[in-house]
Amino acid sequence: MGQGLWRVARNQQFQQGYLDPSFLSAEHDSNMNHRRHTQGGIDLYHLLKARKAKDERGFINLEMLPPELSLTILSYLNATDLCLASCVWQDLANDELLWQGLCKSTWGHCSIYNKRHPPGFSYRNLYMRLDEGSLTFNANPHEGIEYFLSRGILDDSPKEIAKYIFYTRTLNWKKLRIYLDERRDVLDELVTLHNFSNQFLPNALREFFRHIHAPEERGEYLETLITKFSHRFCACNPTLARDLGLSPDAVYVLCYSLILLSIDLASPHVKNKMSKREFIRNTRRAAQNISEEFVGHLYDNIYLVGHVAV
Repeated sequence: MGQGLWRVARNQQFQQGYLDPSFLSAEHDSNMNHRRHTQGGIDLYHLLKARKAKDERGFINLEMLPPELSLTILSYLNATDLCLASCVWQDLANDELLWQGLCKSTWGHCSIYNKRHPPGFSYRNLYMRLDEGSLTFNANPHEGIEYFLSRGILDDSPKEIAKYIFYTRTLNWKKLRIYLDERRDVLDELVTLHNFSNQFLPNALREFFRHIHAPEERGEYLETLITKFSHRFCACNPTLARDLGLSPDAVYVLCYSLILLSIDLASPHVKNKMSKREFIRNTRRAAQNISEEFVGHLYDNIYLVGHVAV
């Protein structure tokens, strides 16, 4: 009990900056050393030692902390800051685990992650190549994909390319839309990566359009997207489709109704907004098997949550 109170008091002094570095005298080192080995997690000994180095040099020396703690601190840095940190703590900031985490947090899937790496492989170098390839993609999608294929980062298959697109958030959505319009085989694989199980239809459509952005104008590409979404939604929810009488054709009609309603309610140019009763009446004319209650819930979702394609 007394030792516990002592540790609390010393921690409070340390946090308030009142602890004198001279306290780390030889007579206390053995006692602190003992606590260092008996206590789990971040111990006071290493923090005090790092604080002493800070007082002497102007900053905390991460090399004086336990490696696990130092790497945890550096893991909060982005790539630019980590490169700058390597100027001071070269061994720590060049750790492969840090750069592997940066690669996988930015580009969630690459074929090279699952391959046997050649001698001299470095996740830091891989990060630079992935970044360069993404910039190339955002300028010219086909050249960007070719960049990844030629360097063995991606395998030349629609499924691998679709996984790369699905788990990457740094791609320009306009360029991506052009690429998917031309590569329908990749688009097919990308749609199958979505799991709409137990999702309400408008929410599933929003998720779909967050990954595959809708075109600005109605046309053949939008019809293709909605058709693929309708089939995928029914495939993910067979029980719901059976209970509500939803078929891919019915979902197709509902999706268009949701898009039109979203535009109607969100546009400042539309003065007379569509009412819930009007939406139910118009929708059930095209999809007679769908219950009035379900269509009403669709209207409520758009009214409260907002546009499905934003």
